[in-house]
Amino acid sequence: MNRFRLPLLAQVLLVVALATACSSPPPVLPDARAPGSQAQLLQASYARMAADGGRVFVLEPAASSVRIYVFRDGRAARLGHNHVLNAPRFSGFALLPAAGLADTRFDLEFRLDELAFDDPRQRAGLGAAFASVLSAEAIQGTREHMLGEDNMQAARFPFVRVHGLRVSGEAPHLAALVAVEMHGVTREQWIALTISGLPDALTVSGSFVLRQTDFGIHPYSVAGGLLAVKDEVVVAFDLAGR
Repeated sequence: MNRFRLPLLAQVLLVVALATACSSPPPVLPDARAPGSQAQLLQASYARMAADGGRVFVLEPAASSVRIYVFRDGRAARLGHNHVLNAPRFSGFALLPAAGLADTRFDLEFRLDELAFDDPRQRAGLGAAFASVLSAEAIQGTREHMLGEDNMQAARFPFVRVHGLRVSGEAPHLAALVAVEMHGVTREQWIALTISGLPDALTVSGSFVLRQTDFGIHPYSVAGGLLAVKDEVVVAFDLAGR
């Protein structure tokens, strides 16, 4: 299948949490890139919080991976394809205040028009469900349909943002309540995290499910549901921060 709607993500998507505290100088934020980005505001906000005591981590896209899995559906699902997307660029911070884990904060922001679609090397490592080989034209068609006005409307809603509201548990296993903003809608949900690398670095991994309809997006469907995509998508991530 080469048309579908994707909620997001990222991601997706994606969140971090910490489990130790110490002072750290304010980080240097990667390029905010485009009008509308909140990255510079986040940089200033985290610098202020760090000044009150705590450690700030900058999330590094080059050392991270965010994957979004979208699945075929409908009576003729065998004629369609599963899809994998990833967010190769994003801006993100995490802070563990001196007060401890309960006051942890984290934010992540990325653009829909920077998502990578169906990388052949990535598909090749995902097993039989993603074994189909898609042409460059098919991949481009998927991208255009998803980001266009009939689907995600990326020109109107270019950013996906994830904001950490609350953290519970003890390292390495944590639960985080996050607010996901995309397509003009904000939803809250709990996700599970596994963290390691502290105190000098941070790695966070996990996965969770998003429903397209929760964000006002109708999953792609043709011919009365003959060919469609599932409402639920899986977001999986491995994030690294310094």
